[in-house]
Amino acid sequence: MRDIENFILEFGIGFTFVARQRRIPIDNDDYKIDLLFYNRDIRRLVAVDLKIGKFKPSHKGQMELYLNWLNQYDRREGEEAPIGLILCTDANRKVAELMELDKSGIAVAEYWTKLPPKEQFESKMQEIMAEAKERIERRKSLGTSNVQKQINYFLEENSDETDDKD
Repeated sequence: MRDIENFILEFGIGFTFVARQRRIPIDNDDYKIDLLFYNRDIRRLVAVDLKIGKFKPSHKGQMELYLNWLNQYDRREGEEAPIGLILCTDANRKVAELMELDKSGIAVAEYWTKLPPKEQFESKMQEIMAEAKERIERRKSLGTSNVQKQINYFLEENSDETDDKD
């Protein structure tokens, strides 16, 4: 969890660490958000839930519970509604797409616990790039909600940043 925490702090400008295993008390039950960040640029809390295995529809319901709780009890004046990121070892992209997660302010991404052999890694990277290009084109044709634009802000590379790297 610490590695993912450090990774998120490094990949996005404006991210601030808030909590690890953030306790969410509801009635007589306790739930825990794996990682909680705040992004100064988009003025939102960002809840991150780590999952081992494929993305499942039930993960959306769990994240919606977290986001609704944060929105009601933890959101401060001037902040936008929180958004969520579910990190799975297998993103199960078709299921995630059918769940229309962007309408709930949720994104799903895949993480690896170890790098595969070079040939498999290269193949997987090409597959991911092709899927990303396809999603970008699909978003362009469908239009984008305000929440999706802000999710895209920290999931997609900023053109200003890529110019600086060249």
